[in-house]
Amino acid sequence: MRNDFAGATLLACVCVLTLGSSAAQTTKPSQSNVPSSSNSAVKLKFVVYLSRHGVRSPTGMPEQYNPYSLAPWPAWDVPPGHLTAHGYQLMKLFGAYDRMELAKDGLLRPSGCEDAKKVTFYADSDQRTRETGKALAEGLFPGCQTDVQFLPEGTNDPLFHFHPTLAQLGVNTPAQATAAIAGRIGGDPANLTEAYRTQLGTLDSILATCGSPVSPPQNRTSLFDIPATLTPGSSDHLAELRSPLNTASTLVENLLLEYTQGMEASSVGWGCVDGPKLRSLMELHTAATDFTERTPVIAKIAASNLLTVIDKSIEQAVTQKAIHGIPGKPGDRALFLIGHDTNLTNIAGLLNLTWIADGRRDDTPPGGALIFELWRNQKTGRFSVRTYFTVQTLEQMWSSATLTLSNPPERVPVFLPSCSQKNFSCPFISFTQAVQHAIDVRYVTAR
Repeated sequence: MRNDFAGATLLACVCVLTLGSSAAQTTKPSQSNVPSSSNSAVKLKFVVYLSRHGVRSPTGMPEQYNPYSLAPWPAWDVPPGHLTAHGYQLMKLFGAYDRMELAKDGLLRPSGCEDAKKVTFYADSDQRTRETGKALAEGLFPGCQTDVQFLPEGTNDPLFHFHPTLAQLGVNTPAQATAAIAGRIGGDPANLTEAYRTQLGTLDSILATCGSPVSPPQNRTSLFDIPATLTPGSSDHLAELRSPLNTASTLVENLLLEYTQGMEASSVGWGCVDGPKLRSLMELHTAATDFTERTPVIAKIAASNLLTVIDKSIEQAVTQKAIHGIPGKPGDRALFLIGHDTNLTNIAGLLNLTWIADGRRDDTPPGGALIFELWRNQKTGRFSVRTYFTVQTLEQMWSSATLTLSNPPERVPVFLPSCSQKNFSCPFISFTQAVQHAIDVRYVTAR
């Protein structure tokens, strides 16, 4: 996520509790909905992973967050917004697991370097995304020569951050985006504060009472002191939503980063936030991004380009004919696109996707990924697409647990309302039609 603290910008971004608590229980999908290599009627041909980067440091300095808490926020050993060593290790573990999963389904060999040339890694230009790509590649193909593609650092990549021109937008689009959000919140951003007052009160109590006060003492700003406003923005920030909820979203994300970084119990939320408490607080972050990133007007502009690349990459695998501007090449077995939580949420908004994983609804934590699998029916020759969301559990990330087929990350099927059948598959043609219906070609540009 980009650095949006006091409020969310669009198109982007008292007790010591025990960290070792068990994860929330989630119902596993029926195996009848999950094809495998043991089913000879279908064969996995290609996979697109759209992954968020791994665990990073907060995008702001502690001084930026200290006004909201009694105690100072912790310092990190990397610059703001950078992937940490722990985050790199977690993504390396995820890559190793992906290799096991793809080998189980017959798409890659279980070991060796021969398949490395059949997998493309393409990352956003930020340090955290580039290094995440390298970690995934290292986990998938240890000791092998792999190449992670990305633009020079500091270069805006329109695949992950599409900033339309005024001509593409039209002069009324910021007002339309503002109205679209207003229409979802009862016309008044203060309604968000009332709707989430209980959860906001829980977080505000933690901020007000946990940890040792800064010295010299300062007057703390309560979350409820933050005014709620919604105003039109510009070409890269179509609407500006500022409220207690949006500030809470950033602060809860920082608590998530502390936990998934594997910090000691006494350091996560000043000793007041464990796994179950964090899962509850994360509802604030999910709610905020729902309004700022999933709102269809916003999602269409932000994600049409990215969704087109996903669709065309799958088409390239079906036809085995090169398509200009698409990462990878015909004959590839997998494509890894490494971006940000905003990319995942925008795509979800565009296709109306929802999920529950690790006890949290529609959350996109570090390393979380949408997976689009292309399957071929061996008898009919017809192709279909299945969609999943995968993420390491909070406890797996905290402990840096090795992932195996017997200790896997969370992986849940995702239903595409416009084309999924009862077994969660979309016929390839129907998937492409759903994409074409969802996107706006004005916001699609060649790479």
